[in-house]
Amino acid sequence: KTLTLEAVDLQWAIILQIFMLIWYSPVEHLTVRNLTFRGPLEELTEYAFQPLLSSVEQLISLDGSMKALTLEHVRNKVYYFNQEILYRQFSEMNIANLTIADAYMPHMLCPNRTSSFQYLNFSHNALTDELFQNCGTLADLKLLILQKNKFESLRKVSFMTSRMKSLTYLDMSNNLLRHDGAGVQCQWAESLAELDLSSNQLADAVFECLPANVQKLSLRNNQISNVPSGVAELKSLEELNLASNRLADLPGCGGFTSLQFLNVEMNSILTPSADFFQSCPRVRELQAGHNPFQCSCELQAFIRLERRSGGKLFGWPVAYVCEYPEGLRGTELKDFHLSPLACNTTLLLVTALLLT
Repeated sequence: KTLTLEAVDLQWAIILQIFMLIWYSPVEHLTVRNLTFRGPLEELTEYAFQPLLSSVEQLISLDGSMKALTLEHVRNKVYYFNQEILYRQFSEMNIANLTIADAYMPHMLCPNRTSSFQYLNFSHNALTDELFQNCGTLADLKLLILQKNKFESLRKVSFMTSRMKSLTYLDMSNNLLRHDGAGVQCQWAESLAELDLSSNQLADAVFECLPANVQKLSLRNNQISNVPSGVAELKSLEELNLASNRLADLPGCGGFTSLQFLNVEMNSILTPSADFFQSCPRVRELQAGHNPFQCSCELQAFIRLERRSGGKLFGWPVAYVCEYPEGLRGTELKDFHLSPLACNTTLLLVTALLLT
């Protein structure tokens, strides 16, 4: 049922023959790691490849046992041939799951006919914004992983998904994505429920270009300094990850009425708002640790908030430590106390007057 090949270094013609042999076998899951295909000079022309590729094309269009093909760490030593021929073989495969990872692959073709793909993983390649534009044959695709590529336009990514009627999960992490906003419309697949945009170059304008029905959203490690109110109406959003950004305070839940989990760790929050759980009544867990907290009178209200929240602050008390002032650096917030007199200006003035 499952076959794994490690460290395959063969001529391209022989590799194709092996694939054909396995295709006719009972193998359902084939994994090839550290694959290097090469070819002698007489095989470098398109005409030499075509007979073998044509036989493979006839083969892969048939219903066989194969359900999943995984190619990882692929190196190509055949330089002079039409790569479109090779991409066409993979795009037309009649299987449910296809992974081609770490292969320096710059492009992949849209299938000519309605595809059986339900899972595609093209991570760690050289794919760009032109992938699957105006592609309507991936209607059954549910999971798409494109992390560690060279995508730049969030708007184009949204249009890429717009005709994928079954898409529920999309991973676009570790790319070069930006979104300039300025009223630019985005169009996402309505079925998209989980979106990973972590480790890109996205700023506050990203909230103008998000899937309306998304339930889990990761914007970790971007350049977001503020969550604009009244911009994004994400009524289905339950989990939001904003860790490792530039936030100066906890965001509100005006547009996220179903939010249950929020992560704002490792931002620039000095004194978080104490009314967070009032504005976000459905939140069951807040991760706000590892911020540079300024231990002053204003922080006292947030510390009291933890006591009233009933354990909703994830990582308390170890992850919540004073950064400022320098004399209190390293002190856990639970151990930081100031007297009511020190923090109540009116009480302090009255006391001073009485003493006088």
